[in-house]
Amino acid sequence: MSRREPRIVIIGAGVAGITAAHVLKKAGFTDLTVLEKGADVGGVWYWNRYPGLTCDVPSQIYQFGWAPKADWSKLWASGPEIQRYHRDVVERAGLADLIRCNVEVTSAVFDDKTGEWTVTTKGGETIPADFVLCATGVLENPAFPDIEGLDEFAGDVVHTARWDDDVVTEGKRIAVLGTGSTGVQIVSALQPGAERLTHFVRSPQWVLWAPMKLPQLPGTAAILGRLPKVHRRVYRGLLWGSGILPDIALNPNWRRKAVQGYARFSLLSQVRDRALRRKLTPDYEPLCKRQVISGTYYRAIQAPNAGLVTDAIEKITPTGIVTADGVEHPVDVIVLATGFRAHDYMRPMEITGADGLTLDKAWANGPRAYRMTAIPGFPNLFTVLGPNSPTGSISLQHSAEVTAKYLAQWIEQWSRGDVDRIEVTEEATDRFYEQVAEAMGPTVWNTGCNSWYFTEGGTIDLWPFDRKTMEQMLGEPDPVDFTLVASPSPARRVRR
Repeated sequence: MSRREPRIVIIGAGVAGITAAHVLKKAGFTDLTVLEKGADVGGVWYWNRYPGLTCDVPSQIYQFGWAPKADWSKLWASGPEIQRYHRDVVERAGLADLIRCNVEVTSAVFDDKTGEWTVTTKGGETIPADFVLCATGVLENPAFPDIEGLDEFAGDVVHTARWDDDVVTEGKRIAVLGTGSTGVQIVSALQPGAERLTHFVRSPQWVLWAPMKLPQLPGTAAILGRLPKVHRRVYRGLLWGSGILPDIALNPNWRRKAVQGYARFSLLSQVRDRALRRKLTPDYEPLCKRQVISGTYYRAIQAPNAGLVTDAIEKITPTGIVTADGVEHPVDVIVLATGFRAHDYMRPMEITGADGLTLDKAWANGPRAYRMTAIPGFPNLFTVLGPNSPTGSISLQHSAEVTAKYLAQWIEQWSRGDVDRIEVTEEATDRFYEQVAEAMGPTVWNTGCNSWYFTEGGTIDLWPFDRKTMEQMLGEPDPVDFTLVASPSPARRVRR
């Protein structure tokens, strides 16, 4: 029987898309096209360029296991260095010719008769595909606040996810809205040069102190660069050691209590002013939200030219921000560190599956994907780092690699002609979400805070299991959970 060469379109060239392209190329698939709407690869690290951008995961684990980097400049890498790393990986892995940047996908439609997908770009190009892999990430579509008068503000307004280098902040009165990792980092970066910086905080965050600016230990790059086997062992050791993170998140044990105690100590030891400390103290348990790490924020917010405002914003005037207490705070620049629409995933792309089912209809009650990868009603379409991915507990690079190897097995079955249409069942997806709901109960994310992990339907969009469970669930395809249709025509079995 002749082997078929599947036409595979991967949407997105961030961590997930780069990983999928590498794994599938290594598996022997050659008809690969990666479409990236940005001007370069890197995903979130391309789009986010704000001052002070730093990864909150140590450098030696925030990398692809198959493309280790020995010479990180810092223990926690900056955004620009991570972006350069992604570009370098693409070049070294021979993926550059597969990736088309500045190509935005607007729709993907499945044809019930032919069993093929048609991917359409913003430029009007149509690309036929046997498989579509959506690697569009989580933190992709910026969230803009709905505040009266924002459009009438006379100064500069800039979102951190779409930073404009032409915006002048030096010597200006700056307002920063938002208090996640981005808000904390940009406050620390802009405060020294500002005339006045005011941080508007709707809900304060716990901030763990860590020496984020420390350089990598002397000699590390030389040793790991000369001894790749040692480097691989170091990476695997760090990956194994990071298993403590899901343990802390999933189980109310002494480790969780210890980290929560350290969060409280970080605030108590760095902020002596009791009134300010009260304003900076959250009303929920540490770790309930995505944990913020910084070695500079508490010092920055206590500087003479900085201030914290916790009163709700009532409106924005052409010259300032009015809070609920009636005070107008004059500002020259408004920085929106207001995060992302984290549960959009592929949207606003229009995805239409079997029998005309749209993604918006399928996800009317919130995003759902069987084991992070497959959606009922959408044959031969998969997600990499899709709904319920472990953004709060397990290495995303490792998760993407495990997922891509799992998907490669499905595509291999298609290539052999064993199946033509691969579609997860609604029943299997329901069973998975019953497991998710049960496992989510004792997690720290379910202890009473309002975080971006929650979907509009009230569910927590995270992976509530450990790494071993993920590797088992995505070890090999389970045909029982899928509707598999054999090739309808011998003509479909030939290599293109």
